[in-house]
Amino acid sequence: QVQLVESGGGLVQPGGSLRLSCAASGRIASINAMGWYRQAPGKQRELVAVVRSDGTTNYADSVKGRFTISRDNAKNTVYLQMNSLKPEDTAVFYCNADIIAYVGTMGIERNEHWGQGTQVTVAS
Repeated sequence: QVQLVESGGGLVQPGGSLRLSCAASGRIASINAMGWYRQAPGKQRELVAVVRSDGTTNYADSVKGRFTISRDNAKNTVYLQMNSLKPEDTAVFYCNADIIAYVGTMGIERNEHWGQGTQVTVAS
């Protein structure tokens, strides 16, 4: 029932910017950490950035100073502002969230959820 829907990917020139959005929907009680991962062809999926429920953040060294993760709790949405993009940033970006959801009539359940992925291509 819980879904994460990503948007904002596309083609951008080196040095350009993109903002990714990921909105969670469903019978959500609360969301703990939300993060962005990316996976380039033939490479392992890696954590790009994470924002916890208290607003604290962490970034991969490769994006530190260029990317900013944020969240809007009222909208159950996480964003990734990407500036000074480099060709090596090219990847499919995936949203991830640790979500507590209502199940049935009286229950709650904590699960990790993934978005479908959005392609980011940085090229001239």
